[in-house]
Amino acid sequence: MEYAGFWKRFVAWLIDVILLGIIGGLLTLGMDESASGLVTALLGWFYFAGMESSERQATIGKSVMNIYVTDMNGQRITFLRATGRYFAKILSALIFLIGYIMAAFTARKQALHDILAGTLVLAR
Repeated sequence: MEYAGFWKRFVAWLIDVILLGIIGGLLTLGMDESASGLVTALLGWFYFAGMESSERQATIGKSVMNIYVTDMNGQRITFLRATGRYFAKILSALIFLIGYIMAAFTARKQALHDILAGTLVLAR
């Protein structure tokens, strides 16, 4: 198994955020703030959890960077595990992004949310 490094993961995330920003902006055009916030939150959750638990095992950004998400045995993750991973990213961000930065220093290149969800991000 070849683990995906921090910078590949970062570029994949950047691609996804730009893509979601465009789609979210179009979907929420003309909505009030609370409805817009709800749509944006649901869009992010379903995009990341749905794509990472799909047969592709990757978001569009991860696919572009030739990386994908697996469980600890290299198998596809469930939507429930992908959901846990997605919401665990909140904790990774809350502690001054240290949870994300951990991917640069851990043996298996795992961020905090990967450790909590029992996942790996691998290179193809």
